Amino acid sequence: MENIRPIKTEADYDWAIAEITKYFENEPEVGSPDGDRFDVLAILIEAYEDKHYPIASPDPVDAIHSHMKLFNLPRKALVDVIGSSPRVTEILARKRALTLEMVYKLNREWHIPAEVLVKPYHLAKDRERKRA
Repeated sequence: MENIRPIKTEADYDWAIAEITKYFENEPEVGSPDGDRFDVLAILIEAYEDKHYPIASPDPVDAIHSHMKLFNLPRKALVDVIGSSPRVTEILARKRALTLEMVYKLNREWHIPAEVLVKPYHLAKDRERKRA
């Protein structure tokens, strides 16, 4: 593979981005030398970005809010998944934790990744205790 090297610096990263961008207009065939080069560049870029520009996954409540906003879902849609309107209010206000059953339903019906929904997060009462 022509001219492939590790990405160790921002200059290397900029070079790799410029190299892979060339393939966006003329996509290489899978399994061809250019296709293999594209794959290697993509892996190198992804590894560098994961190390230097990590993106933290949202906590469960933020993930629910984002999903509702992304799909323009009203609170009623969440009520249909979780149960009662008061329970939804408590969940969104961080006054009640998600149960395993809620996690399962949100994962199954809204396709929010379970690993995001089971992530520990602080409830409003936990925050109030820390302030006192």
